[in-house]
Amino acid sequence: MAISLDGKLVVAISSRALFDFEEENRLFDPADDRSYTALQLKRLETAARPGVAFTLVKKLLAFNSEDCHRVEIVILSRNDPVSGLRVFRSIRHSGLSIERGVFTRGRSPYRYLAPLNANLFLSADEGDVRSALGAGFPAARVFPESAKAAESHPDEIRIAFDGDAVLFSDEAERVFQKDGLDAFQNHEMERASHPLPPGPFKPLLEALHRLQSAGSEAPMRIRTALVTARSAPAHERAIRTLMGWNIGVDEAMFLGGLDKGGFLKEFEPDFFLDDHPRHCDAAVTVGPTGHVVAGVLNESLGSTDPAQRIRLSAGAEALGRGPGNF
Repeated sequence: MAISLDGKLVVAISSRALFDFEEENRLFDPADDRSYTALQLKRLETAARPGVAFTLVKKLLAFNSEDCHRVEIVILSRNDPVSGLRVFRSIRHSGLSIERGVFTRGRSPYRYLAPLNANLFLSADEGDVRSALGAGFPAARVFPESAKAAESHPDEIRIAFDGDAVLFSDEAERVFQKDGLDAFQNHEMERASHPLPPGPFKPLLEALHRLQSAGSEAPMRIRTALVTARSAPAHERAIRTLMGWNIGVDEAMFLGGLDKGGFLKEFEPDFFLDDHPRHCDAAVTVGPTGHVVAGVLNESLGSTDPAQRIRLSAGAEALGRGPGNF
């Protein structure tokens, strides 16, 4: 019988997201990786320290048992195959049950997300994340400098999501950018009963919901939170959208532009996902954070037009101060 990953939650993760390779990465040069490879080979017997997504991966793997394999973690890395030896040595030392890896020696590995049918891609490389999002895969750029996950919830995976441009499309943000707050409020009130179009991370929320439902006997539970700058009356469309998808979240925080950091500190996520660079900057001091490089707020970051970069960056700051960046 052919081996298949169908029906499993598949997470593709770069070596820098799983382990702390920041010192080694300072030597990495895609045009000449010999120094980097030599250092990794020299440290072959030295296990790497846990990275920003290590706790999330360890908890996800707890859903697996000898009788039922529900989660698959795959290394998807720009490392060369020789450096991959140290990655797998570190995996073995850490007691993680990870067997599969793809190493592309400096080339973007995102194209291998399709045959993996991945539900999530975490990488420290923004270009790879943009490519993955463009291909329709939930993906986020991790911040290796993020604070480590709290240890107070060993039997629970906690994941917090921003709303628009993450779980939902950035339709509302575009209205706010173009026409301002009043237009946004009218737009959302008029469409309160109409579900928002899905954003890039709806598939992951669905996969987590299936995992939670199927894994009732697992020693791990999943707790999710919507942490959004939306406020009343714009909150209603977000809630009705989740109801329309028949997917619930355990907590919802409608913060109306308040800083998210303090609320995330209390929630203690194993991972937080947001499209706004400013919110990510605040979140990294609290716990593991991923930047979803999608939506209108990030178009300036990827644009080659200086005027567009200035215009959208200014709009992003306005969204961060006001009730935007939902």
